[in-house]
Amino acid sequence: MSRRAVPKANRTAVRSTEGGPVSAAPGRSQASAHLSPQHEGSLTSEAVYPVAVIGVGNMGGAMAARLLERGWPVHVCDCLPERAQTLAASGATPHTLAADAARAAKVSIICVVDAGQSRDVLFGSCGVADAMHLGHTVMLCPTMGPGDVEAIALQLRPFGLHLIDAPMSGGPVRAREGGMSLMLAGPQTVIERHRDLIETLSNKVFRISEKPGDGARTKLVNNLAAAINLVGAAEVLALAQRMGLNPATTLDVIAQSSGQSWIGSDRMRRAINGDLAPRAHMTLLEKDTRLALQAAQEAGFDGPLGARAHEVFAQASAGGLADLDDAALLQWLSRPSASA
Repeated sequence: MSRRAVPKANRTAVRSTEGGPVSAAPGRSQASAHLSPQHEGSLTSEAVYPVAVIGVGNMGGAMAARLLERGWPVHVCDCLPERAQTLAASGATPHTLAADAARAAKVSIICVVDAGQSRDVLFGSCGVADAMHLGHTVMLCPTMGPGDVEAIALQLRPFGLHLIDAPMSGGPVRAREGGMSLMLAGPQTVIERHRDLIETLSNKVFRISEKPGDGARTKLVNNLAAAINLVGAAEVLALAQRMGLNPATTLDVIAQSSGQSWIGSDRMRRAINGDLAPRAHMTLLEKDTRLALQAAQEAGFDGPLGARAHEVFAQASAGGLADLDDAALLQWLSRPSASA
């Protein structure tokens, strides 16, 4: 099989990475907690083998740390060398070039920000796709449009590479503990082959379909729900404050009553405590809601809440909160001029 030549002199370090923004409801899914239980024993997992994690920011770093703790050989690369060096202290092998990390592994977990960075890593000056061995599997984790995932899957085929569309949800703490959600779309045989790796990363694995892009569709639907819930939680707590109520007590009530949502409770608790250190930047849900609305438009669907949620995140990002955690939405909606 022919391989596209990428000049080695032009290969550069991987670009910026960030953590994923969203949340899945807590608890183990009874229907999907394991990979294809009806096929257990029918295909043999390859057990422990070298894995590359390209982009070790909030989520990628947590996933790499999880794998290292469980005894997997991990090769890491990031645009910020100190991130890779931090993981080196735990046993990871750091690389300056993403292509070198991928060349040393059987599976590459791509954990950068978006479709543009994913293409740059795989097919641009980094030369990662060209460096991978035939049969290498790419786990594509960033939140992106379904069409972008489908296009990347087609671009990987001439290289003899497999793709698992594998968006994730739950944040870095859950990723570190192996409790994040993974939404998988791709060939059943490829996913089963990497069962051990996948189940090390997550105890909440959802098999969506064999069609790359369906994982992205599911993630966008989930993120749109998270965004709508977060805007709602921030709005009602801002209202509670305006009415003279104690926001912490109000949140305690909501968290045990009909208004409860996981992302609302998680983010608003941090906001009340003044903890706006970015686990998931405001801009990420701005991006994700925009992608979700684009996917909805392609499907011929026009809902009443998604566009408004996107507008709120876009305004907050443009208003100076872009680099803060999305919990800062409470700060934005509590300003005197807020009318949301």
